[in-house]
Order: sequence, then C-alpha cells, then structure tokens
Amino acid sequence: MQNFRTIKKNGSHEIDIKKSRFICHLKRTETEDEATTFIEEIKKAHWKANHNCSAYIMGERQDIQRAHDDGEPSGTAGVPMLEILKKRELNNVTAVVTRYFGGTKLGAGGLIRAYGGVVNEALSTIGIVERLLHQYITVTVAYPQSGKLENQLRQSIYRLEDIHYTDKVSFECVIAIDQIDTFLEDTVEWTSAQGEHVYGKKAWVEIDVTT
Repeated sequence: MQNFRTIKKNGSHEIDIKKSRFICHLKRTETEDEATTFIEEIKKAHWKANHNCSAYIMGERQDIQRAHDDGEPSGTAGVPMLEILKKRELNNVTAVVTRYFGGTKLGAGGLIRAYGGVVNEALSTIGIVERLLHQYITVTVAYPQSGKLENQLRQSIYRLEDIHYTDKVSFECVIAIDQIDTFLEDTVEWTSAQGEHVYGKKAWVEIDVTT
C-alpha cells in the first residue's frame, strides 16, 4: 500500500442541532469485516437511537466505499459522511453517526449539513495523520569510518534510529521509501563505498497533518 492519510486515533465527537444529538464515532478499519463489525457494535451500544448512519472508505486505491442512511431520507446521511472522508483524502476509516431525534425535522438540506458537519468536526477534533511507509536499512562500517558517517547522518534528513557497536559499527536507519535511492547514493559516498547495507523490516511512520 502507498502512503495515505487516516485518523490519528479512534474516537467520537458530538454536536446538538435543534435538540437532536449527532454523535460521530470514528475508527481505523482495514477490511470490510472490521468496518461492519464496528458499525454493528455502535448500533448495539446505541440501540435506542433513531438512526445509526455509516460510511467507510478503504483499499489500496480507496476503491472500497460504502454509505448507508439507516432510515434517513436517501442521500441525506451516509453519502455526505462519505464525501467528507473523501474530501479529507482519508483511507481505512469507518464513520458511524448516531442520531437521537430532538423533535424538530431538519429537512434534506439540514440533514446533509448535520451529518457531513459532525464528521468534519470529529476529524478536526481527533486529528489526521499521514502514514508514510519506511524501510529499515543498516549501514555497517569499520571504526575509522564511523565518525564521519555518524556526523553525516546526524546532519542529514535521514532518521538515525540506533547505533550498534561490535567489531564494527552499525547504523540503523529508517528511510522513507521514496528516499532509499538517494540514501544509498549518499552513504556510499560518505563511506567511500566501504559500507555494507542490509535491509530490514518495513514500518509505517505517522506524521500529523495540520491542514
């Protein structure tokens, strides 16, 4: 999977509109089974609510998208919720909005604004992160070359995770996938092509999105 944006953490957010309560529940979900399980959990927890509308988006190309109005007029709940997830460029997220009716009808336009609005507010409150795929790469050199390499790494844009001292010195780095080629070129130059590169595991690194 390529880099993508998702929610910073699971959570909920509530707004009141003309005495109706709209509670948005957000959760990271990677499969449709996870999404439907979460939706059912919210429905059971809020079984007295008038509606539990839902939307989710997931897949390598955001190709799995679903929306459900749960009794609200067609297109006034699930679709505007999904549109907010798409507008915020999110992936692997399920949103469920629980509505407790307050006695005043909002009309189609009011419902669209309410359901879309509570999801948008919830996302801003909970936060969004960019998940960036990184590769662990360890560069091992002899002691005479280690000082220069350490200085160069610490002054560079690359993330130096750890240093291991044995009969040689190994620098464990975490490199963004799109920076690997440049990293290899730089470290070959810094070590005069005397370093050994070993690939380790891949890992996701999360960066807060402020926009």
